[in-house]
Amino acid sequence: MAALLLALAMGIGVLGAFMGIRMYRADAKLPSDLALALEVGSTRTGAANSVVDRMGMRYAPTVLRLMGPKLVARYRRKIDLAGNPGGLTIDRYAARRAVYGALGGVGFLVFLLRGQWFVALLLLAFGAFWTEVGIWSAIRIRKDVIERTLPDFLDVLAVVVSAGLGFRQALDRVASRYEGPWADELRITLRQMDLGMSRREAFRELRRRNDSEQVAMFVTALQQGEELGAPIVDTLVALAKDMRRTDAQNARRKAARAVPRATLMITTFMVPATMLLLASGLLLGSGVDFGSITGK
Repeated sequence: MAALLLALAMGIGVLGAFMGIRMYRADAKLPSDLALALEVGSTRTGAANSVVDRMGMRYAPTVLRLMGPKLVARYRRKIDLAGNPGGLTIDRYAARRAVYGALGGVGFLVFLLRGQWFVALLLLAFGAFWTEVGIWSAIRIRKDVIERTLPDFLDVLAVVVSAGLGFRQALDRVASRYEGPWADELRITLRQMDLGMSRREAFRELRRRNDSEQVAMFVTALQQGEELGAPIVDTLVALAKDMRRTDAQNARRKAARAVPRATLMITTFMVPATMLLLASGLLLGSGVDFGSITGK
């Protein structure tokens, strides 16, 4: 029996060594989402996230199977909208869900048995939503940066096109002078056109990767101008003006929504606190003998 087990172990070891050499010599094909992250150039991640990825990568396929195809596609879309922050891919997302979920579940059980309900619920929420919080924050920040950058980019692009360069060359020249998520998106679009994708399809993919109204306006205006034969410079200038007008309207809406919230916070917290402070100061400064009032 011992000899049989030894022979089986040796056979498994030889097979593992053979498969390892084969995998080492084979050309590794990157997943599409990781290839996109490499194209963007934002694959660097922090030391903590790198450790978490290594710990949970073996469990990532199981997490993806439990999520199902529809949920995986939805989160892949969210990661695209976030711009693959820190080289985040759907596999890395699943690895982090596995690690954070395990940590949150173990912490929940430990503190639940100790009777600390509040801490247990916090750990459970951490395990369930911490990865989503990072993606949601990256989507919001990236969208704001793109919408702030786009009007100025269009003005510069219009000047370069009016100087005599073609639209493709002008787009490449201006994109090379910018940094950030919008420049990354344009480099991806230019790369797709270099690989044979039509300009219309490349810009349709640009709109799909960005959940921004201004990016949709930019792509729609370019496609309509191409179909109708309108001058591209006039289209870019008019589009930049419309975007700035939209930004001003959104800023006024945000300010209008902020006023009731500020008023509610002031009337709920600041006014009562101020009244208590004033009343306490007047009462302490009046020289009233509290011992005579309380009978002590």
